[in-house]
Amino acid sequence: MLELELQKEWRTLVNRLEKQFGEGLDLDAILFLVGVQELGQGYRTFKKQEKTDLMHIAICRLLMQFGYYEYLGVDEDGWPHYKELAKLPMLNPNQQSLLMKEALLEYFKNAELLN
Repeated sequence: MLELELQKEWRTLVNRLEKQFGEGLDLDAILFLVGVQELGQGYRTFKKQEKTDLMHIAICRLLMQFGYYEYLGVDEDGWPHYKELAKLPMLNPNQQSLLMKEALLEYFKNAELLN
C-alpha cells in the first residue's frame, strides 16, 4: 500500500474510532483497544502489567495476518497466546509505525468495521 493511501485510510479509521471512543486516539490507544477486543473479557480496569500484555496480544494478533505469529489458544485465565513463526526485519520507528497502521487497517477491514 502506498504511504499516502495508507495515511488517508488511517485517518478515516481514527475518525471512526474517535466517534465511538472519544477524541485523541493514537496508535498505542488503538493497539490497546484491539488487545481488549482480542482478550474478549470486555473493558475493565487493567493493572499495569495487564496493559502491557494487552499491547502484546494486539501486536501478535495483527502480525499474525502477515505470517509472523500463530495463534495457540487461551490459557486457564482466558488470555490468548501466540507463537512467533518468523522474526520481523529490522525496522526504524517510522517503518514500525507504518507496519502497525497497515496491520490495523487490515484487521478492521476483515472485521468489516472499515469499508
